[in-house]
Amino acid sequence: MSTFDDRERAFENKFAHDEEMLFKATARRNKLTGLWAAELMGKSGDEAEAYAKTVVIADFEEAGHEDVVRKLSGDLGDKADADTIRAKMDELMPIAKAQLMEELD
Repeated sequence: MSTFDDRERAFENKFAHDEEMLFKATARRNKLTGLWAAELMGKSGDEAEAYAKTVVIADFEEAGHEDVVRKLSGDLGDKADADTIRAKMDELMPIAKAQLMEELD
């Protein structure tokens, strides 16, 4: 096997790992966003956790995060608009990534 083949395999493995981490970070961000929304709706404990799971599942409807924004906008009503939800999602992504990195240590 040549050095080129080794480098290509290493690149492919890194790409697969990065994609898996992005998927996990996005799911974690969606869960954190769901917990935030649940708090705005007055949910706590198991009820908040269950709601957060529905937010994670909502992300599988289509590519991108607009399906999550639509779900949360509909559920939150006048408690938060779409721009506020997007901003919260952006705020929570680095936190989700940090949590995943801590779990790997």
